[in-house]
Amino acid sequence: MSKKIPQTMGQQFGRRSWAEPWKIKMVEPIRMISAEARAEAAAEAGYNTFLLKSEDVYIDLLTDSGTSAMSDRQWAGLMLGDEAYAGSRNFYHLEHAIQTHYGYKYIVPTHQGRGAEHLISQAVIKKGDFIPGNMYFTTTRLHQELAGGTFVDVIIDEAHDPANRHPFKGNVDLDKLQNLIDKVGAEKIPYVSLAGTVNMAGGQPVSMANVKALRQLCDKYGIKIYLDATRMAENVFFIQEREDGYADKPIAEILFEFCSYTDGAWMSAKKDHLVNIGGWLAVNDHDVFDAARNMVVVYEGLHTYGGMSGRDMEALAIGIEESLQDDHIRARVGQVRYLGDLLTDWGIPIVQPVGGHAIFLNAKEIYDHLPQDKFPAQTLAAELYLDSGIRAMERGVVSAGRDPETGDHRYPKLELVRLTIPRRVYTQAHMDVTAEAVKAVYDNRHNARGLKMVYEPKYLRFFQARFEKL
Repeated sequence: MSKKIPQTMGQQFGRRSWAEPWKIKMVEPIRMISAEARAEAAAEAGYNTFLLKSEDVYIDLLTDSGTSAMSDRQWAGLMLGDEAYAGSRNFYHLEHAIQTHYGYKYIVPTHQGRGAEHLISQAVIKKGDFIPGNMYFTTTRLHQELAGGTFVDVIIDEAHDPANRHPFKGNVDLDKLQNLIDKVGAEKIPYVSLAGTVNMAGGQPVSMANVKALRQLCDKYGIKIYLDATRMAENVFFIQEREDGYADKPIAEILFEFCSYTDGAWMSAKKDHLVNIGGWLAVNDHDVFDAARNMVVVYEGLHTYGGMSGRDMEALAIGIEESLQDDHIRARVGQVRYLGDLLTDWGIPIVQPVGGHAIFLNAKEIYDHLPQDKFPAQTLAAELYLDSGIRAMERGVVSAGRDPETGDHRYPKLELVRLTIPRRVYTQAHMDVTAEAVKAVYDNRHNARGLKMVYEPKYLRFFQARFEKL
């Protein structure tokens, strides 16, 4: 008589469970310090999670930038580093991987994405130019402003509504872009700054139909499109899942098509590409390439390493291949969704639909009794750490900074806290602990009193600003 096979949890509820497409080979111990120690650490850090010591953090959801776990193949690639100052073979491996999967002609390596943002801004922006984009990102906008440009938000209105479930909230509003062209003239617009899975909107994607239409409009006026490709693997996953005609196409094929409608891209390889450091700029225009290649020697390193070691470039080349595997990206987004579903089931306000790299808590709704000048998102991030040792990131008025003309706070419509999931790092149990911690803070929301800023640096204040409790 055969033995009855017990049902899995998934089978009991009429579905099939999924699991990560990897197994754990090495572990790093973590610990939660006491509530008293957390209170002391938070005060010492000025209630800014960026200023906490890593050793005082239990589950680190500050960012997915450079925090991923590398594979055994990537670790093996580190042993193949050619550390020649010029012409490292690892650069040519990297160049080939970018050309193969992204389709651009010319490659300039950089130490990380910020270096690439600087190069493209200095190469093509003139004082008085306007750079339209699908919502700002902090470092991108700063580099555009330092080059003399003015960023103009042309994202669709749905992106500013956390509850709106539009499947492609990262789309460019072509009417807004046309109005800007009519107002300032195409000659004052060096390029459209297009981001995949728009970070500040909650990791929301751009559709293939939208980038095609954008290409047609820009061609009419001779305007370039440069892509922030940092999380494009996640973006094309949503195209595969949500857009007609792409369900049976592999992630790598969809990515190549999307990039074909743009003129170049910059990349923080610390995200999609599963490495701890690295970046690149890739363009099709040789004159832009020549300008960037000249500047990289001044600001980053030689044009065949750009601030990276040979071993870093080898791990990056391998990471590009791994990041575009369908099983990998399905599991990566699946873990984010798992956390999002838990919070949604408990009625906790988050940005919908759930994005590709993080859950964004709607601090404006959670702390509806706190005005933005009391920094509700910064408060929520601090309270989450105090409760459970979990580190998250503010994405609201602090990140938005000040208007360079008036000096006043910018008050964005979105006041969010980002719970960013590193790739291949945490288990489902860590997501359960995180969800329960968020619920505990949410249940205690009416006791929050907000913060006041007591130190503000000149640039990118969210990294180093300090606060006191009110």
